[in-house]
Amino acid sequence: MNRQAGAFMSTMGRAKLEVVAEQARDINPEVELELFPRGVQEEDIDRFLEGVDLYIDGLDFFALAIRRKVFAACQAKGIPAITAAPLGMGMSFLYFDPKGMSFEQYFRMEGQPEYEQYARFAVGLSPAMLNRHYLVAPQAVNLQEKRGPSTPMAIKLCAGFLGTAVLKLLLGRGELPAAPWSLHFDAYQLKFKRCWRPGGNAHPMQRLLLHFMRPIFQGRKKV
Repeated sequence: MNRQAGAFMSTMGRAKLEVVAEQARDINPEVELELFPRGVQEEDIDRFLEGVDLYIDGLDFFALAIRRKVFAACQAKGIPAITAAPLGMGMSFLYFDPKGMSFEQYFRMEGQPEYEQYARFAVGLSPAMLNRHYLVAPQAVNLQEKRGPSTPMAIKLCAGFLGTAVLKLLLGRGELPAAPWSLHFDAYQLKFKRCWRPGGNAHPMQRLLLHFMRPIFQGRKKV
């Protein structure tokens, strides 16, 4: 439940889309919403991005196929795209400027098997790996079952950072480094780190991380 805005005991059993739309209208009755009850499907991408000034990635970690298509469409349409991942008690952030390095150029998933795509996505999201030292219940993470818990504080950090990035991009205020830069903050360790990985996952440091991460996604090694 900590993953989801609108997830309360009082909303159990209701569609997330319906609940979140209700909350948005409660905050601003004049807000205009276009809802996609089936989620984002390939045939809906053009309509989903019509008139969009900025794309905020809110897809599940394991929804890689549609995520790659949406980011590719953003690049083609000149739409800035941002994503943030909850990691331990912190978060990582990536910004893809349509004039700069693309999602595919950074993560390099084309032609790779599914487990390799997941490994590349995980390593690309978190080059700093700040949370790796304090994982208390590794058995809760099961990548083969596509299950990975997150903490409430990490979710809120992602939301706050994304909201700030939206403000900066839409108002043209302040610096926001784009990929191959990534930003990482861990509240538990009180650490903030900026990582620069020219070539994305082709960078030597990323290739080394992949060497250790790949067996986890193949199921040959525990987290």
